[in-house]
Amino acid sequence: MTEEVMKIINDETLTYEQQLLALARLSENNCEALKRNPLWIKALSEGKVCDLNEGLAPYRPRYILPDYDILMNKGCKFLELQPAKNLMEACNNLLIFYKHVPSITSYSVYLGNFTTLFMPFEDEASNPLTKEILRMFLLHIDKTLCDSFVHANIGPMDSKITRIILELTKEMQLAIPNITLLYDEDITPDSLALMAIEVMLKTSKPSFANHKMYSLEHKNNPYGIASCYNALNIGGGGYTLPRLRLYEIACEAVNVDDFFSNVLPKYVNLILEYIDDRIEFIVNKSSFFKANFLVREGFVEREKFTGMVGVVGVNECVNKLLGITDFNKGFGHNEEANVLAIRVLSEIEKMVNAHKGLYCSKCDNKYQMHAQVGIDSDGMADSPGCRIHIGYEPNLFEHLNLEARLHKFFPCGVGDIFKFDQSFNNSLDAILDIIKGSFIKGMRYFTAYNEDNDVVRVTGYLVKKSEIKRLEEGKQSLNNVTVFGYGAKEHGHALERRVYHEGKN
Repeated sequence: MTEEVMKIINDETLTYEQQLLALARLSENNCEALKRNPLWIKALSEGKVCDLNEGLAPYRPRYILPDYDILMNKGCKFLELQPAKNLMEACNNLLIFYKHVPSITSYSVYLGNFTTLFMPFEDEASNPLTKEILRMFLLHIDKTLCDSFVHANIGPMDSKITRIILELTKEMQLAIPNITLLYDEDITPDSLALMAIEVMLKTSKPSFANHKMYSLEHKNNPYGIASCYNALNIGGGGYTLPRLRLYEIACEAVNVDDFFSNVLPKYVNLILEYIDDRIEFIVNKSSFFKANFLVREGFVEREKFTGMVGVVGVNECVNKLLGITDFNKGFGHNEEANVLAIRVLSEIEKMVNAHKGLYCSKCDNKYQMHAQVGIDSDGMADSPGCRIHIGYEPNLFEHLNLEARLHKFFPCGVGDIFKFDQSFNNSLDAILDIIKGSFIKGMRYFTAYNEDNDVVRVTGYLVKKSEIKRLEEGKQSLNNVTVFGYGAKEHGHALERRVYHEGKN
């Protein structure tokens, strides 16, 4: 333990804040407060499952999405904040509030929907000071919430302030916050969507979420996109996110029948039991739901949270089961492999939906599947979620069609990343048509960027290539996830995905 502590405090690439968080995680990871099934521990050691280093003494939910409308309308008693009367007060209240919202990263993973939060102050949009207020607001977020899992939403409706935020996003080239446009063709005007696409190509944000699809699944409660692309209840969130590593699980199977009859059910049942145990601990043994002001003042409600079943390695799993070693002949290029992927996800979905979840009645008492974006230690063994292996993507039409067939299994979040060359900067309408068509076919989430950007999307979060270079030179980076970006670049070749060229795909 002393050796691990000294390694952290001697690491010259870590800022003080990053050292503090690393030491806290070290403590949580070495505490055996959470009792675990020995079979889970064995599966963890074999790499069949993964706990994403959530720790063995969970004292807060992993992802928290406060209802910021309550802050805007009623203020906050605990923080002694009154309802904002103008845009400057609104930004100040939010910045104060964000510092007190916990998560697995210790930073706010959801900042609210800027379009709706700032709508009462639309009449200030023409004031030259408004752009400067918003500039300082975004700069403050980037320099104090130093983690690219920090996420804001805009849309689906248009607003002048939304457009100012997009202008500033393009100008400032900041990796934080991540941003998603909740896009609905019937609500979002094409002019706003095209502006968002132009900004997305140059800054890797905003991404586009299929608002129609998510709204149908959240009829009784509005949703927000948090962290990478996690769709969760506003006023709730995600208790925990362990993962099934499907390639490693497939390696245990004698054949396809054995995989479906014996191997897969064993690990799905294990992960569901583990989620139950973590939720039981968070709700009944930690103080969060008993004492935190977010709960006491109604910013969050326990029953709006859910457990998240993470999935990675679909690509490698089906290739392994079919004995395919050439990625050019496997998932994404082979219909037998594609159909098998659908079967794998269908079976997991069936088992997850059959399980009665704990303390999630406003999520139909069910946990939800999530296509997890992967971590740097995965390397090339497990592709994120249900994505095609990096560097082996098919043509754009086939790629989008396959994604649309698979996204239905992941109500808690899924997405893919498309890298375009500069020719698409003059064809924004073409990208909008791609998004519209993909969403009609069932794709949930779309994001893209230009190949020569500094701000790039790695697996789901954003980093600057210039900041990765700083780490390579042994220098510090303010963004807490640059180290993940460096690992994903080195071990998972995350920046080497296929570049799509206009008219050549």
